[in-house]
Amino acid sequence: MSFKPTIYIGLVHYPIKNKVGELVTTSVTNLDIHDISRSAKTFGFKKYFIVTPLEAQQSLVNKILGHWGEEKSSDYNPDRSDALGGAHVISSIEDGIAWIENETGKKPLIALTGANFESYDGSSRDLAHKIKIDKTPCFLLFGTGWGLHDKALAMGDFKLEPIIGAENGYNHLSVRSAVAIYLNQICSELGL
Repeated sequence: MSFKPTIYIGLVHYPIKNKVGELVTTSVTNLDIHDISRSAKTFGFKKYFIVTPLEAQQSLVNKILGHWGEEKSSDYNPDRSDALGGAHVISSIEDGIAWIENETGKKPLIALTGANFESYDGSSRDLAHKIKIDKTPCFLLFGTGWGLHDKALAMGDFKLEPIIGAENGYNHLSVRSAVAIYLNQICSELGL
C-alpha cells in the first residue's frame, strides 16, 4: 500500500507574541474560520484546528460551525458547509497533537510557519520530502498576532522558510493568504 500524506492545519491563538514579544492570546476572526476552512478543503488537508484556550472564543467558533452544520445553512451553501465540516476548535497545540496521535496512531511532525524566525529548516519542498520519507502525519502550525511564541516554537520539529514576495522588504501577509500559499506549495510538492 502506498503512503498517503496526512496533514493537519493549526491556526494558533495561544501561545502568541504581541508586537513587543510578550505572551498573549489573540482573538479568533470569522474570516479566518471560513477562509482557512475553504483552503484546507480545496487542498485536501485532513482537519483544520482553531487553537484557543478562551472559552468565550471556543463558544463563538462552535456557534459559527454549528450554524453551517444545520440543514438550512447546508442547503443554502453546501460548499461552505462542507468546508467548515473539517474545522474544529481545540484548547491547545497539545490537544491537537493528541487528536492526531489518536486518529493516526503516530506522533505528528510539528511544522512551524513564521515570517521572522532566526533560522529555518527548509522550504515547502523540503517539508514534503521529509513527510514522504518519514511517512508521518504533519501538524502545520500558523501563528496569529505577531507570530508563534517561544512556547509554541519549542514544540516544533521543522521551521518553514517564509514566503518571499517582491524585493521591497514588505513581509506581512494575512494569515489566510499565507495558509493558502503554503498549502498550494506543499500539495504541489507532495503531488496531491
